[in-house]
Amino acid sequence: MTVRFVGAGPGAADLITLRGQRVIAASPVCLYAGSLVPQELLECCPPGARLVDTARMALDEIVAEMFAAHEAGLDVARLHSGDPSVYSAMAEQMRRLDAEGVPYEVVPGVPAFAAAAASLKRELTVPGVGQTVVLTRTSARATPMPEGEDLDTLGRSGATMVLHLAVQRVEAVVGELVPRYGLDCPVAVVARASRDDEVILRGTLADIADQVRAAGILRTAVIVVGRVLTASEFPDSHLYSAARCRD
Repeated sequence: MTVRFVGAGPGAADLITLRGQRVIAASPVCLYAGSLVPQELLECCPPGARLVDTARMALDEIVAEMFAAHEAGLDVARLHSGDPSVYSAMAEQMRRLDAEGVPYEVVPGVPAFAAAAASLKRELTVPGVGQTVVLTRTSARATPMPEGEDLDTLGRSGATMVLHLAVQRVEAVVGELVPRYGLDCPVAVVARASRDDEVILRGTLADIADQVRAAGILRTAVIVVGRVLTASEFPDSHLYSAARCRD
């Protein structure tokens, strides 16, 4: 019996890997967050599968389902939105599985920031403009940020920044980033990336907070900050340069 943590993608049911889909189809137990994982993916589960919505469950309750499946010799597909390597709370589940000797694997998925970039039709690493992407969040009611990972510190590099779980505090985010990026810095907010009800807002640090509030966006959104969002005058990448030696 194996628990497989599967990246279920950002929202569109077809943005899942073939491996992830095969795992779901072969697992008699499926744990998923109903508020984030597309219901269409559950149609891939085998007939009679035990489907458990973990959206309102505490950690110990979720892990108890895994232990019960293990005792019964049943494989588990544990679906996480996006990619489980980022903000999935997978680490504490794996820690408990390790303690009990329950085997597990991880199947990567399409992360929300990648889906947002696709919707924006933008590369986040543009030659001569930005070659670094910082993935971060704000604390608010969530787990406190470690020392040195506040937005002011992270913003010193001027790198492209993608913020998860921060749209509810958009005014505070703007206030912390303006000293490093300037009011004219391009910003985009993508809510429910890849879904039918996706919303895209484009602006600058000067006006994005007003746009977010006017649109009523409160969750399931990423904020992208950086000059790459509007860059048009930049050198071609050396990757495809005719002058590059390809021997």
